[in-house]
Amino acid sequence: MSSGIGKTLLACFAFMALMVGLFVNNMFREPILTDAELREKGIVLLPQPRQVAPFSLTRDDGSAFTDADLAGPWTLVYFGFTSCPDICPVALSVLAEGRRRLLAEGGPDFRGALVSVDPERDTPARLREYVQHFDDTFIGVTGDLATLETLGAQVSVAFAKVPTEDGDYTIDHTGNLVIFNPRGDYLGLLRMPQSPGQIELAIKTLARRAAEG
Repeated sequence: MSSGIGKTLLACFAFMALMVGLFVNNMFREPILTDAELREKGIVLLPQPRQVAPFSLTRDDGSAFTDADLAGPWTLVYFGFTSCPDICPVALSVLAEGRRRLLAEGGPDFRGALVSVDPERDTPARLREYVQHFDDTFIGVTGDLATLETLGAQVSVAFAKVPTEDGDYTIDHTGNLVIFNPRGDYLGLLRMPQSPGQIELAIKTLARRAAEG
């Protein structure tokens, strides 16, 4: 067999392998779930994305964090506080595990953020130490109470200060994870109880929808 014929055959085999690979990938690729199917899994998307009103809060490094800073990656935001004894650390742990799984699979990434609803105690430095315990890319955000309440109301999050018997206080708050798209629009939420698989499914589905138009 001449070297020219051999090269031609190798090129043909390579092309055939590529076509077979593409065919198998299309055959076994998971279908994109509908909004109704996602809702059954606790992923609730709005009929249309909503812009949030302009705001200015403080990031955990002391810099300003505004509505413009929501643009860029997909962003999952949890409204909680660092003194929260249970659901906040669980939610952030789940968020971090969801991100680790996505990256391990070579999947799309997202930005995780904690917006503190306890500005009296959660300084930027305290927030930074707290969120980076879960994932060193996560960010913490705080600010004045009025701005936090206004932002929360726009994304279906409520919270209230509750006195405790020892003279201290805690914060009752909504436990949903809020989804912002790469334009910084409010897109929906992930209901409690969240799971790493739910987060994976949400980000993969949203990224595929965006890529496929």
